[in-house]
Amino acid sequence: MTGTTDIERSSTPEFWDSRRVLVTGGNGFLGSHILEQLEEQGAHHVVAPTVAEYDLTDAMAVRDLITDSNPDIVIHLAAEVGGIGANREQPGRFFYANMVMGVHMIEEARRAGVGKFVQLGTICAYPKHTPVPFREADLWNGYPEETNAPYGIAKKALLVQLQAYRAQYGFNGVYLLPVNLYGPRDNFDPRSSHVIPALIRKMVEAVQDGREEVFLWGTGKASREFLYVEDCARAVLLAAEHYDGPEPVNLGTGNEITIGDLAERIASEVGFAGRLTYDPSKPDGQQRRCLDTSRALESFGFRSRVAFDEGLRQTIAWFQKSHSTDPGGRHVAHSRPTQSDSVEAEH
Repeated sequence: MTGTTDIERSSTPEFWDSRRVLVTGGNGFLGSHILEQLEEQGAHHVVAPTVAEYDLTDAMAVRDLITDSNPDIVIHLAAEVGGIGANREQPGRFFYANMVMGVHMIEEARRAGVGKFVQLGTICAYPKHTPVPFREADLWNGYPEETNAPYGIAKKALLVQLQAYRAQYGFNGVYLLPVNLYGPRDNFDPRSSHVIPALIRKMVEAVQDGREEVFLWGTGKASREFLYVEDCARAVLLAAEHYDGPEPVNLGTGNEITIGDLAERIASEVGFAGRLTYDPSKPDGQQRRCLDTSRALESFGFRSRVAFDEGLRQTIAWFQKSHSTDPGGRHVAHSRPTQSDSVEAEH
């Protein structure tokens, strides 16, 4: 591990001022916040292509993107993601798309002599029965939880690629493992949203419709850890600037909450006073998720800042403000992310 510290750090405008930065998935949830923070840091040369401009599953399109943008730093967020339902319906697509995008991006960046590559991994890469708190050393000690194993394994293979390229070519690629993300501009589409936006939308619509009951997947006993999206964006930029090590790094808060407690908290925040009814025939996913976050602090000075209750209030407020009611009584987004990025919030 290089550049160890136990002191919280900040990004520096001097670092970002002259560097050319390529952000894939920049129009997605996490990516949009990273672009905002890059602008705040004074980064003047940032490229964030859309899917329509470059299909990252196509090797020649990736080569063209690297040639056209000529980056000093690549932050690779682009991914195909979804909750438990989407992972069960499209395991082959999730494996293929995430694997091939990462493989092409890393290879073409290496061929072009890119100075730094930041790869976003996934908490789903951890084994199903990883002891809590999850430590990076446990990453290979078993098979991931089955409902999202194809996605998790595809993303974990990119860590192997980066470490192999570092050993053979001296390629400076780093690998980050963010826990479940949440915050403003998340995906609230009920067909593909993750647990926090899904629960917020369910509760808000239940209040609007005057319903007395909300149905939820699983038992409510599984736990998750959540990281506010602005904190995660800050961590990614800190790692890009200050971390050059081969080992993966967890990004999180070190705190967990059960899905049941989360649902009750959201219900209280939005004013839903009805029943929460669980369907135990639906999967819970991995039973517990909570990270050891000490390596992030030691390696590049990252510590989360936004308390969960405050972040949840801001997320709910954003949803309520950014959505209007259509004639059918449903909330409709004025705007939402148009390109997937590596947002790990599976439930």
